[in-house]
Amino acid sequence: MMDILEIRQFLPQRYPFLLVDRVTDVQAGKIINGYKNVSVNEEFFNGHFPEKPVMPGMLILEAMAQLSGILGFYTTGKRPADGFIYLFAGADNVRFKRQVVPGDRLDLQAEVTGSKLNIYKFTCRAMVDGELAASADILVAEQTV
Repeated sequence: MMDILEIRQFLPQRYPFLLVDRVTDVQAGKIINGYKNVSVNEEFFNGHFPEKPVMPGMLILEAMAQLSGILGFYTTGKRPADGFIYLFAGADNVRFKRQVVPGDRLDLQAEVTGSKLNIYKFTCRAMVDGELAASADILVAEQTV
């Protein structure tokens, strides 16, 4: 299990763009589970949408990509402090099935499904109360900074 202090060692993102609050389980090279608590205090709700707040789908996709990045760093033993970064390289089969609103806990999962050179493919899911909110196949590329 990783708390936010440990997550910050694996991700370069910071407020307001850090979208993983906790990692609940991680198996190097295989799978990772975590979550994001969705609060009405999130900045994006000011404009999306003021009268009916809904978490933007692209931020759900970004949360899944961030969780994938944590698994990549955890698996390789590298960290941003070592001069490495994982960049979002693509997404396929993206589906949004349920709105995510303030008060929800967005449960995230990423599973490694392939790798070639420094590009990794993950099958990801985002759930709320056991119901699928979004899914995607995500590519991330490891780069030096």
